[in-house]
Amino acid sequence: MDELGPAAAARGDGPAPRPRLEDVAARVGVSTASVSLVLRGVPGPSERTRQRVLKAAADLGYRPDRTASALASRRSRLLGVMIDVHSPFHAELVEHLYTAAGEVGYDLVLSTQTRTRDESTAVETLLAFRCEALILLGPVAPASVLADLDRRAPVISVGRRITGADLDVVRSADDDGVGQIVDHLVGLGHRAIAYVDGGKGVIATDRRRGYRGAMRRHGLDGQIRTLRGDHTEEAGEKAGRQLLDAGELPSAVAAYNDRSAIGLLTAFRGAGVDVPGAVSVVGYDDDTLSRLSCFNLTTVSQNAEEQARRAVAAAVERLDQGRGAPRESVLAPSLVVRGTTAPAR
Repeated sequence: MDELGPAAAARGDGPAPRPRLEDVAARVGVSTASVSLVLRGVPGPSERTRQRVLKAAADLGYRPDRTASALASRRSRLLGVMIDVHSPFHAELVEHLYTAAGEVGYDLVLSTQTRTRDESTAVETLLAFRCEALILLGPVAPASVLADLDRRAPVISVGRRITGADLDVVRSADDDGVGQIVDHLVGLGHRAIAYVDGGKGVIATDRRRGYRGAMRRHGLDGQIRTLRGDHTEEAGEKAGRQLLDAGELPSAVAAYNDRSAIGLLTAFRGAGVDVPGAVSVVGYDDDTLSRLSCFNLTTVSQNAEEQARRAVAAAVERLDQGRGAPRESVLAPSLVVRGTTAPAR
């Protein structure tokens, strides 16, 4: 089939040619270099020129050709982010990652884990898109696997402590966060404090250790009670029903994360148990659901915005500044007291 020429496009017989950088420059009457600086957010052009360029680009419908730019520079300026599609906390991290990456001239490619798509597949997809560095949210792969991956592209692990491999890590002190929960509940007079576990993995191990250590620190060794769970609402609801069936509720329950805590609330409220009058409930992550008025959940904040900023900074330092030695950045978590905790009866 013959290609449509400009006249045919003008008659509406086919798609109009895609606007080019040169078209924007001609519209404004400046050089293509100036247009490029404006569209990349690089200082130099005056504010008046910047506004005129942005308006011309919008009027013409100009969109940068990222593929051509990447081929010309041999760089994609893409950061690959692996997330759990079911995690509200990961969704919030991604929002902040976009902001932090945009401020330093990078963009993101997302690849998700699902029930039928494992971590390895998600990571290989990011590499196929020529991502220059990988920001992995809560990875579960062994440290040796992550170390091998780091030799292919810089790896930044967000949320998980890594032992046995030199990798960039950004995380909060999970054991301290759960310790703050126990301190808060003990301060309200609670003694029978149960914990819904998060299953396997380093993050779950650290939070479980934080619970047990804090209970022992308060002389409550005999009150330690850990229920099997994972990171889902279903696990929290199942643990709640288990407690209800046992016949005697603890006065407070801490959960591995907010999703599990919401499952607990569902079980207790469905059985007519007053929260926090009869039993206090605490989550972890301070995700968007925990802030809704229907839950108003006491929880622990990991400072998602700062974690995102530090993760992007670590990636950019490896890529643009040639920093060779990976390092760990540990943030202090903070308790957020809302409406699901109250003094013990």
